[in-house]
Amino acid sequence: MEESREYHFDTLAIHAAEQEDQNQALNSPIYMTSTFTFTDLQQAEDTFSFKRRAYVYTRGGNPTINLFEQRLATLENGVDSVAFSSGMAAISSVILSFSGAGDSVLAHRNLYGSTFGFLNHLIAKYGINTDFIDMTDLNNVERSITPNTRVMFLETPTNPALEIIDIEGLCAIAHSKGIKVVVDNTFATPVFQKPLDFGADVVLHSATKYISGHGDVVGGVATSKDFDYTQKLKFGYMCELGGVISPFSAWLLLRGMKTLGLRMERHERNATAIAEFLRKRKEIEKTSFPGFEDHPGHKLAARQMEGFGGIISFELCGPKENAEKFVQGLKLIKLAVSLGDAETLVEVPAMMTHRDYPEEELHRFGFSSKTVRISAGLEHHSDLLEDIEDALEKVYK
Repeated sequence: MEESREYHFDTLAIHAAEQEDQNQALNSPIYMTSTFTFTDLQQAEDTFSFKRRAYVYTRGGNPTINLFEQRLATLENGVDSVAFSSGMAAISSVILSFSGAGDSVLAHRNLYGSTFGFLNHLIAKYGINTDFIDMTDLNNVERSITPNTRVMFLETPTNPALEIIDIEGLCAIAHSKGIKVVVDNTFATPVFQKPLDFGADVVLHSATKYISGHGDVVGGVATSKDFDYTQKLKFGYMCELGGVISPFSAWLLLRGMKTLGLRMERHERNATAIAEFLRKRKEIEKTSFPGFEDHPGHKLAARQMEGFGGIISFELCGPKENAEKFVQGLKLIKLAVSLGDAETLVEVPAMMTHRDYPEEELHRFGFSSKTVRISAGLEHHSDLLEDIEDALEKVYK
């Protein structure tokens, strides 16, 4: 690629950071090695004293992993990324890099279940407090800051309620107090949203989801515009805590990234069709999708996003048992955790991914025991709608 030219997203997803291979292979090779050799001790000395840029051990760096990190950083308009063995490895390492005993984290009330569990239970054992608040209200954010607040953490759109948070407005408040902002961009992907452009300090992904897109790899990644910070995160946290991604997983993620833009267009198109279908059905009590003009966060989403994503959440009329019957009545759509795959997936969050949330307080956190979440896949939308219609008819026959 010519460095002087500006390329479009879909081109960068295929070519960014590519390097010449000595054998002129079209696809970058997988460096499936744990360690790298030295010709002599002087070369080793120069490498360990940073006089020579070279690879030593895959936990600290690998050409395949580095290519994935650089390409993702380009797509997010960052300067560098750190790849991890999972999304939770990325999230936990970033939070720990900004906080310590006696510090406080300010988090949105509605998060992925394991993120909530990490913030609410695990780091509390090490003296780090987390306050969960409604970050859609920036006045509430400002009121909730304490002298010990070190970092704000959020998803937008949120999982599973699809609430939208003003990244730029929140960053202005946080940075005026010297507080770092971390945004989990898994639902939107850099196709639809680039949090670093709105002031976020770090953007995170569970790369398992849309970045992969094929449901065959687990990985995570953190990206920043601050190169010194990414070096600290890589060598001070990822390496020391051991959350390294395998070269093969990084290679699979590189493969997935090539079609990310194309896939997100179809995911959004199918999600829109499903949301509109559900909204018209008398069996559905509530449908949440940021693309609806009457969604509370629609105007904000239209301003800070270039698309509304591929996730829909909704509630069926009647007791929560109707939600259970509905998901069990689906045939084409698969009952499973995760999202962003070619296959359309459905779950009941309160029973599955969000079990860490106290059932009696779910409404305080923005969803309910009846909430159903669908991750729209890449199938033809008509087949998906027929499957949903059949399942609804089984519940309400």
